[in-house]
Amino acid sequence: MLTFITELPTDFPIGGVHCVPVLDNGNMMMVWDKDEQVLTTIGGRIEADESLEEALDREVMEEAGIELTGRRIPFASWFWASTEGYTVYYLSEVKRFSEMPAGFEKTGYVIMNFETAIAMITAIEGRSERIEIIRRAGVLSGMLAQDENGER
Repeated sequence: MLTFITELPTDFPIGGVHCVPVLDNGNMMMVWDKDEQVLTTIGGRIEADESLEEALDREVMEEAGIELTGRRIPFASWFWASTEGYTVYYLSEVKRFSEMPAGFEKTGYVIMNFETAIAMITAIEGRSERIEIIRRAGVLSGMLAQDENGER
């Protein structure tokens, strides 16, 4: 279940971290998942003895070949009833691009504005949860306006 947050959840463990990285020009990044054939946020599971920050740093390097700044705002969580744990989503900033390591499940990144990301997700899969995550990140980053109903 998707929930918008301002603080990290504490009632169950956090088992995964994802992010919506924003570049200096306001564009954002997603990655193409070649197995699922979808655009997705960047992230994955937290490995043993990793902090949330370390896991996110590792995942963004593995999946997109980027480094993030220290500015990371938790804005959403997904509760997985089957594992009684959370995936937390961060709004983050790209610090620099590096060479993307080979051999991971993602095949590269896509840079676009938030409106294009929402349109592409709608056309490719139409998954409302992913659209809502991108919409919320766009509003928080100041790149999408919020209407009177709280939506763009």
